Amino acid sequence: MNWHIPNNLSFEDALQLTETLTEAIVNKKLKDDEIEEIITTLVNSENGARGFFVIYLTSDLPLADNPSEGVINALKTSPEIVSELLVKNLAMSSAMAVTHRRNNDEKQAQSSEKVAQRNGNLIKLTNLDLSAKKLEELKQTIINSNGSYQAFLEKWEYDEEQKQIIKKNIEKI
Repeated sequence: MNWHIPNNLSFEDALQLTETLTEAIVNKKLKDDEIEEIITTLVNSENGARGFFVIYLTSDLPLADNPSEGVINALKTSPEIVSELLVKNLAMSSAMAVTHRRNNDEKQAQSSEKVAQRNGNLIKLTNLDLSAKKLEELKQTIINSNGSYQAFLEKWEYDEEQKQIIKKNIEKI
């Protein structure tokens, strides 16, 4: 397979590419340095990184439960994009677990919790200073009902229970 990734990668293309990539990883068709190179290129753009995380974190495959050194190294190459998405994904998946439970959908709630757990794990493993800073900013925004993540929290209309779960998951990291 030709792994040429265009500079103007669309979100949809990133999703498709990541699907193909995860299959290749599972089927052991790529070496770790090839995986690292492809993911480095993907996370170099917002669309590429968003598409990568959507597929990688929600997959039924256990890849994201134990990320390889190549995956972690690749994520570290774009700290601005990666840290912002990891922090927001942690918040969104944490809040969605609450929403799914309210709707009596335990299966989806557990799926959201798994995504939150994988996200937290990636935050720990990448160990980016920027992620730690953004997590603290999000936590302080929740505590003070004001801050750099206020617009994000309002956009998704998170209520107090959801914000407390997000805060709790931040504190676990």
